[in-house]
Amino acid sequence: MPRPISATIHLGALKNNLAIIRNRVGNSKIWAVVKANAYGHGLRCLWRDLDQADGFALLDFNEAILLREQGWQRPILLLEGFFKPEDLPIIDQYQLTTVVHSYWQLKAIEMANLSRPINVYLKLNSGMNRLGFPAGQYREVLSLARHIRQIGQITLMSHFANADQKEIGVTEQLSVINSVSQGLNIAQCLANSAASLWYPQTHRDWVRPGIALYGASPSGKWKDIADIGLKAVMSLQSEIIAIQHLKAGEKVGYGGKYVASGPIRVGTVACGYADGYPRRAMTGTPVIVDGVRTQVLGAVSMDMLSVDLTPCPQAQIGSSVELWGQNLPVDDVAGIPGTIGYELLCALADRVPVSICR
Repeated sequence: MPRPISATIHLGALKNNLAIIRNRVGNSKIWAVVKANAYGHGLRCLWRDLDQADGFALLDFNEAILLREQGWQRPILLLEGFFKPEDLPIIDQYQLTTVVHSYWQLKAIEMANLSRPINVYLKLNSGMNRLGFPAGQYREVLSLARHIRQIGQITLMSHFANADQKEIGVTEQLSVINSVSQGLNIAQCLANSAASLWYPQTHRDWVRPGIALYGASPSGKWKDIADIGLKAVMSLQSEIIAIQHLKAGEKVGYGGKYVASGPIRVGTVACGYADGYPRRAMTGTPVIVDGVRTQVLGAVSMDMLSVDLTPCPQAQIGSSVELWGQNLPVDDVAGIPGTIGYELLCALADRVPVSICR
């Protein structure tokens, strides 16, 4: 028999989430962000269930080629742009839209032998300071780009650093964007998941939802999206494979990081950090056993973790365990070890079998 751990991808939840975002952004077009193998969910298995999006946004050329070869004919956006001038024939062949964030990329496009002009997203650095042209140079760069015959449509793109932090928000960066773009006849794409959900003034021509499509919170806090209607697309589940009966003073796992204060039943679950579960999870990290919320005890090992069976006395070997999913938000799990749901979803290991639920 195979090891009992598995993941389930709920395609109905994916469609639900896209529909909710569509309703919130009105007439703005939607780039469905499917980078990192669709945030660990499996691009190949789910892209067709995002066919109501207006385009796909990603990083990897191989993923872009996969979408084209699988039949997607609408726009595909390369979020980090291209990395070498030698990439441009691929962009040309597969009719990709590329971010442009550096002068060398403009020069490379100008020098390229292309079959048709390529559409570009000209990146404005409005304050995040990762990629993009400084605000003071942007109009000059835009003028330069408009005079390059190998460039077709140009869209102003920027990215918010703090849209997920409501106490900071988008005001400062949006002021920079509005100042730079005033009077320019140019389409705009600004909003990530957080801005798409909470800042309608940022929606403009295109939005770029990512984590919200998969039913997790941009802020890392489930309570921030609990009333929106988003549903978890990925569930990670396993089973109890052993039960230990401990007395007061006995310890659990590597390093003995949990010490029993009295008699306790401890369940061993077939799931560990080699499956993508966070090694930094500790006592108190939530888990659901037989439909009852309980907690991890002690340290997570490579292949196993331990859980408190006190709240679920009916649990036995073979009892179901939800590590995260539709009953236990991944954000609640990620918060204890000090990470975010993004990391857990993207880290799902190849050894975990994945099933599709339509």
